[in-house]
Amino acid sequence: MAEVAKYKEVAKFFEDFEIGETRTTAGRTITEADFVMHAMHSGDWMPHHTDAEWCKTQPFKEPIIHGNATFSISTGLCIQGEPLNPHGMSYGYDKIRYPKPVFAGDTIQVKITVIDKRDHPKQPSHGLITEEKITTNQNDEVVCVAHHVIYVEKRHP
Repeated sequence: MAEVAKYKEVAKFFEDFEIGETRTTAGRTITEADFVMHAMHSGDWMPHHTDAEWCKTQPFKEPIIHGNATFSISTGLCIQGEPLNPHGMSYGYDKIRYPKPVFAGDTIQVKITVIDKRDHPKQPSHGLITEEKITTNQNDEVVCVAHHVIYVEKRHP
C-alpha cells in the first residue's frame, strides 16, 4: 500500500500569535468558469451573475461574481502554501462584507492581520484568535472583508 503524503506542519500555539502580525497571499484572477462553478454549487443563477445581456441594463453593465464566491476563493487563497497548524482550527466567521463587486478578469489577493487574541470563555486549554482578512482587487480596492475566528490550543493552559 502506498504511503500517504504528510502535510507540512507548523506547531503554532495560542501564545505564538501576536496582534498586528500580517501576511499576504498570492493573487488569483477570477474567470467566467468561477461564475458557473459557483452557480452550479450554490444553485444561485440570479441574472446579476449569469446573464450578460440583462446585466447590460444594470449599473455595473456586466456580470458580477457572487459575493460568496469571492469569499470562498479568498479563503482558499489564505490556505494555499500555508503549513497545517495541528493546534488550531476554524471556529467560524463573525463578519463578512462585500463593499465592491468583482468581475471576470479581476485579480484578487488577501491581506491577513491578527486583530484580536482572547481566552476561550469555556475551554481554558484553548484561546480564540481573530484574523481580519481584507481582499482587494488589482486596483487595491477592497472587495471583501471577513473576520475569521480560530480556535487554538494553548501551550500552557
